[in-house]
Amino acid sequence: MKIAYIGSAHPLRGGLATFNERLSTLLQEQGHDVTIYSFSLQYPSFLFPGKSQFTDEPAPKHLKIKTVINSINPLSWWKTGRILKKEKPDLIIVKFWLPFMGPCFGSILRIAKGNKHTRVVSILDNVIPHEKRPGDIAFTKYFLKPVDAFVAMSKEVLNDLKTFSNKPAVYTPHPLYDNYGASIPKEKAIEKLQLVPNEKHILFFGFIRKYKGLDLLLEAMNDTRIKALNIKLIIAGEYYGDEQFYTELIEQLNLKTSVKLFTEFIPNDEVSYYFSAADLVVQPYRTATQSGITQIAYHFEKPMIVTNVGGLAENVPDGKVGFVAEANATSIADAIIKFYQPNSLPDLLENIQTEKKKYSWNTFIDKMLTVVK
Repeated sequence: MKIAYIGSAHPLRGGLATFNERLSTLLQEQGHDVTIYSFSLQYPSFLFPGKSQFTDEPAPKHLKIKTVINSINPLSWWKTGRILKKEKPDLIIVKFWLPFMGPCFGSILRIAKGNKHTRVVSILDNVIPHEKRPGDIAFTKYFLKPVDAFVAMSKEVLNDLKTFSNKPAVYTPHPLYDNYGASIPKEKAIEKLQLVPNEKHILFFGFIRKYKGLDLLLEAMNDTRIKALNIKLIIAGEYYGDEQFYTELIEQLNLKTSVKLFTEFIPNDEVSYYFSAADLVVQPYRTATQSGITQIAYHFEKPMIVTNVGGLAENVPDGKVGFVAEANATSIADAIIKFYQPNSLPDLLENIQTEKKKYSWNTFIDKMLTVVK
């Protein structure tokens, strides 16, 4: 098929761009002709809490990426819609994660579908956002109307969608992030990150936002049982919020020697160091739908602790590949302590490798194309 993919791509950085580029690559390998229509401006500065939206890494040479969409300029929506209307792709794929994008995406799709040929499928990260703003419902409804079918990556998102639309929709979990290279020896990773060998290391990875509950994990690190085990927390990811809140909390809880901060954006070619150095990946989220961090952990075959919110527990069988905790510091601390008890997760590696097989990109693509048909 001739496919147009609307979403973030190089030189934009982060999980959205990584997902879109990986999926586009695999579609091309299956014989489809794919062009990504990305952003010349993705977020106005007041909506972007990080330091930079762009990467210094080289562009993927095998992908066609057109940076034509300005999220706040209706003229660019009209122009992109006209291009797509004329190009007549068989399929438009849209990655939707934020109601703010609803007017932009919804307008482009309405114009493009004027060709009476193109069909549209949307991959939904969220329908109801983690951080609510005025206009969310109206913007989401405007986006959903011209879409023909949907792929939800958690059952919660699929249920949320049903409150807005009864169009064809399918649930299939977030596929593996398998583009970060192979694991490296733990000793090499420890040395690279200048950590202390033979210590216990757990990992919080990804952009630091309030809903991700890093403060709950920091409070758990203050538990006397965890301190007695001399467990160290690696925090790897850029602040997307109030940095001072976390630095003051670390100070108040006297955790300076227990927490290792790597709070700059982590380039793709360095991700393997953090996961290879860690014994365990912890996702202490307050709210969630699904998380790409789970799929990175599976790629590196690392056990996980996740909180029982949204769709996180769907992908982390309790007692097999890790533990499911409640979204509070005591429960998270209990799960960490349990992990370090002897034989707390029997057949761990075998279980991880079995679960990992469920998250193939080919399965994801098959389900996406089937629901469109």
